[in-house]
Amino acid sequence: MKNKKSRAFLKWAGGKYNLVEAITEQLPQGRKLIEPFVGAGSVFLNTDYPKYLLNDINPDLINLYNIVKTQSESYIADSATLFNAQHNQEKRYYELRDKFNRSTDIYERAVLFLYLNRHGYNGLCRYNNSGGFNVPFGRYKAPYFPEKELIFFAEKAKKATFTCESFEKTFSKARKHSVIYCDPPYAPISKTAMFNAYAKGGFTLDCQVRLAAIATRTFNHRNIPVLISNHDTEFTRSIYQDAEISTLQVSRFISQNGGNRKKAAELFALYSHTSHISK
Repeated sequence: MKNKKSRAFLKWAGGKYNLVEAITEQLPQGRKLIEPFVGAGSVFLNTDYPKYLLNDINPDLINLYNIVKTQSESYIADSATLFNAQHNQEKRYYELRDKFNRSTDIYERAVLFLYLNRHGYNGLCRYNNSGGFNVPFGRYKAPYFPEKELIFFAEKAKKATFTCESFEKTFSKARKHSVIYCDPPYAPISKTAMFNAYAKGGFTLDCQVRLAAIATRTFNHRNIPVLISNHDTEFTRSIYQDAEISTLQVSRFISQNGGNRKKAAELFALYSHTSHISK
């Protein structure tokens, strides 16, 4: 673990940059880290496993990562052209969002995805029921172009394989000396707080239950350690009852009002013989 943390090149709701130390303290050693819900990749970027299998259900995200891995120089040059005052205007943002939603070209979508991520509201990644990206304009003074973060990601990605499939399929690829870290969409703090439109279809409470069950089976029957992070609620404690549970208080926006930053408890559920939990 390096002293200086590496930031992801994407802004990401629920990203784990601020929790990297707490997560890496608990992750067992192994030859390969498997992440069924890689998101922006903060854990990947701040750990040092020999190999990585990084999955996400969002095809735009995985296509982007494969392009950054294999075509980083051209991708960085092309993406940089969209980060200027001319493109940081509401009318232009919606034109480019429409272009993204109409495009079937993977490279073009990858370039536009980074633009939308950095210029859209709060770095959200949200799609409507038709699969159209629908995050509104963010009104930032001068969105940051993450060139050095892209370069670091591209170099680190040489150790990684990126896939776009169900979390169940990713779990099935784990072998001896693998370690699995799961950062699923958060379970709701309340029944009205469901936000799961990150990829078309959403991540339901049933999905949360299935994930806990497969984590239990993977450890009990295949001896592969699994760490899961989530909100600390009665529901999550009940589904992770077979794991060793620890908690951490973190600052997070937990209401629709962006200015309402409150402490929320983060839960870690560790399925492992050799727990690294700090009491």
